[in-house]
Amino acid sequence: MIRNIVFDIGNVLAGFNWQEYFDNFSYGPEITKRLAKATVLSSLWAEFDRGEMDREVLLGRFIENDPALEKEIREVGQNIHDMLIRYDYAIPWLRELKAKGYKLYYLSNFSRQAHEDCVHVLDFLPLMDGGILSYQERIIKPDPAIYRLLLERYKLKAQESVFLDDTPQNVEEAIRQGMAGIVFHSREQAVEELEKLGVTTVLQ
Repeated sequence: MIRNIVFDIGNVLAGFNWQEYFDNFSYGPEITKRLAKATVLSSLWAEFDRGEMDREVLLGRFIENDPALEKEIREVGQNIHDMLIRYDYAIPWLRELKAKGYKLYYLSNFSRQAHEDCVHVLDFLPLMDGGILSYQERIIKPDPAIYRLLLERYKLKAQESVFLDDTPQNVEEAIRQGMAGIVFHSREQAVEELEKLGVTTVLQ
């Protein structure tokens, strides 16, 4: 029986909206493409979420990826307030699940800057019973250690837990750790998958 529902944040409970965020700077499609390659689409982005590098050091590494775009990289990285957007369904959905007695947790690859700059979008966190943001622990999904840490910290039984994430390899690791797993595509799809596990909610 599922008692615990564990959510990723980006593209599950809130939108990781980097494309539109970059587009709003009006640099043009070619510069925007290069910016993305140097930052959010680079392997360094995982280190951003891991929290191992000082913000300025990491910014310098992004610039090294495309030195000609130093000005633009500094501009887009100054405040990423609008890179995460609110999903209106998040709070009603979580409230409904909580009212039905489920324990709710988050397990998300998340940077310190995103936590600080996008706190206005994270207004659902008070509804959660706990969770882990990767930068706080210096571990990122799909490292098995981050799943074990969540289970151990909150004394959760893996077989009573389901994990929702939009990245398949993250879900696959949760399954290897004994949890049920759902690759998230939409709230409607996730509700249907949860129902197969005995978790029922009402679509609104």
